[in-house]
Amino acid sequence: MTLAWALALTCLILVILNLISVAIAIRHSKPRATPLPPPADAPPISIVRPCCGIDNFCEETLGSSFRLDYPHYEVIFCVARGNDPVVPVLQKLIAANAGVPARLIIGDERVSANPKLNNCVRGWDAARYDWIILADSNVLMPRDYIQRLLAAWKPATGLVCSMPQGSHPTNVWAELEIAFLNTYQARWQYAADGVGTGFAQGKNMLWRRDILEAGGGIRALAAEIAEDAASTKVVRSAGLNINLVDSPFPQPLGKRTLRDIWNRQIRWARMRRKTFPLHFLPEILSGSATPAVIGAYAGGLLGFNPLLAAALVLAVLYSGETALARSNRWYFSWRMPLLFLLRDAMLPVVYVDAWLVNDFVWRGTEMTMREKERPST
Repeated sequence: MTLAWALALTCLILVILNLISVAIAIRHSKPRATPLPPPADAPPISIVRPCCGIDNFCEETLGSSFRLDYPHYEVIFCVARGNDPVVPVLQKLIAANAGVPARLIIGDERVSANPKLNNCVRGWDAARYDWIILADSNVLMPRDYIQRLLAAWKPATGLVCSMPQGSHPTNVWAELEIAFLNTYQARWQYAADGVGTGFAQGKNMLWRRDILEAGGGIRALAAEIAEDAASTKVVRSAGLNINLVDSPFPQPLGKRTLRDIWNRQIRWARMRRKTFPLHFLPEILSGSATPAVIGAYAGGLLGFNPLLAAALVLAVLYSGETALARSNRWYFSWRMPLLFLLRDAMLPVVYVDAWLVNDFVWRGTEMTMREKERPST
């Protein structure tokens, strides 16, 4: 009986921690009723967008770069190869929006094993202004995109980020990705930010040039396999904080496959394990699978039906995730609770895989986290 009550208490603690993370995310990620106006002293901004291939909703996401309600900004698109199919799309968008200063830079600089970072270096060097945003090509920028990033900048800030908010799914696997991105990953990132241990997220990063230059410049981000992990370490070493925007920016997903979801999750997990192993260690407790299994075992020892005990735990946790999605007006369908269940069945496998495997393929590039096998820079 002592073991049973110890397990029951452990389950209760994990459920409470999950619900606290939901409460923090709800508090810190409220959607705005009206767009933010530009600040009176709006500094000029450079936006650097690395591009590779044709993403779903490509013209919409890249085209949103030209529709920002901000007085002084430029857009720099970076493409590694001139024969990339996204080049004609970018050329058409630049020609159609002559009122917004925009350039296309073709050709990368190999400073690391990370092709995205290599693709950003020349854009960073070409940026005219001291405030620079690095934004992925599949981010859909709202009209007040720059204002919301700037609004999160505080006196002790070294970097402002936004994780992706999955939106516009066109099949069930895209909805599964939303189950990962929104009420799981975004929730825990807001929770970390809420307790002062925020991490960088490479999807959207607002830098002040002098801060990154003091840490060695953009080439210093080659110190880690992932540029956002390196960014986190640069900012923390400067004694500064990483802040998040008030609500994440959309990433339209379109159609996905289960393989897409799986490959992306194991890649991210392997990189988190490599770059922040002590923070990755307790991730097995962050989903609903562990408290559900512990709750089922404790329930069985106490004379209750284990399946009903697990179902009760999942019902409480998924109610919290549902409340988070609804309060933020994020995408939510009747299938989402079932997809939460599938996600939580996948997470322990992803976790174990991350400890056992070091290699992955990203956009056709083979990458490894074994130091001695990394390409020299």
